[in-house]
Amino acid sequence: MDAVSVLVFNAGSSTIKFSLFAGRSMELSAGETLEDPPADAVEKIVSSIRDVLAEDPVSAVGHRVVHGGGRFKESVRIDDRVLGEISGLSKLAPLHNPPAVDTIVAAQRAVPDVPHIAVFDTAYFSDLPPERHVYPLPYEWYEKHGIRRFGFHGISHAYCAGRAAEFLGRPSGGFRVVTCHLGNGCSATASLGAKAVATTMGFTPLEGLMMGTRAGSVDPGILFYAMERMGLSPRELEQTLLRGSGLLGVSGISSDFRTVREAAREGNMRARLALAIYAESVRTAVGGLAAALGGVDALVFTAGVGENAAELREEACRGLECLGLRLDPGRNRALRPDADLSGDGPGGRILALRTREDLHIAREALEGAAGFISRPGLP
Repeated sequence: MDAVSVLVFNAGSSTIKFSLFAGRSMELSAGETLEDPPADAVEKIVSSIRDVLAEDPVSAVGHRVVHGGGRFKESVRIDDRVLGEISGLSKLAPLHNPPAVDTIVAAQRAVPDVPHIAVFDTAYFSDLPPERHVYPLPYEWYEKHGIRRFGFHGISHAYCAGRAAEFLGRPSGGFRVVTCHLGNGCSATASLGAKAVATTMGFTPLEGLMMGTRAGSVDPGILFYAMERMGLSPRELEQTLLRGSGLLGVSGISSDFRTVREAAREGNMRARLALAIYAESVRTAVGGLAAALGGVDALVFTAGVGENAAELREEACRGLECLGLRLDPGRNRALRPDADLSGDGPGGRILALRTREDLHIAREALEGAAGFISRPGLP
């Protein structure tokens, strides 16, 4: 087979992104984000690229799946059993796994007779050392119930860790990088030699950094207090933690970073506080992850906020000079991803990189479908 095309679906909590990579060059030939329900979105997507597919049929379909639990440590071909297990993990990622399942089902109907490959955000963290994935809880919870740190945004972190080494012309072996994926969901990861060694998200996507509507890490005692003294039910508490906290909860304005930033510029004190907490959560996470690596060769900002919010990058980097990380304010304001924003002199580099989850998923899909198609070299 001369040409190999891959269709990629990235189902988020409220949107579906698609990308089509065509031919040996694996160049992006189509892509869009839709807010329709999964079945409708997939139908529109396939209809919009029908002419392209007629000339260059899809050889594999890749799907982003947020939570693979402890079962899925690498990308797999989707069959009924795999689909059932992904659906069963929805209780751990209720905002993300259900739309992924719906998207997979719709895509299998729309693009039959080719391998559909699930690429898991959690897979990148499957080999975290025990001291970084076992919680300090009764060990039976881990042993019998599988409660452990899973980590998320692994597709983005994996791509950006590799891209950082490539961008700087460094071999991946021994390369120490902290990647900050900052969007509506936020996480940071330490990678050594393109392998994750520590991360901020945990058993679910609620832990770690402050996010758009999620609080990130908070004292668990607050949750007991909210139920016992404030009268919140477990369901109400869950909804507050998932949809009513973070930037939205503190600012009282929006979960959208841009809207909160504009309000802060106009003098809204709660918006300013929300942004200050956001930057502080990133800064302290970088410090902890740097310690896990024993130093930092590169700090990466990526995803919607990380790639575009120069003010946030500057505030988050304040004080990181002790780690050898010095941001150049002029470069930070002027340059766009992919770019080196570091100041002159020795030390680690600070990068803004455009995350390419779609390309990483396409590569994984081809790898997973290798037994069914003739696979060319990948970029």
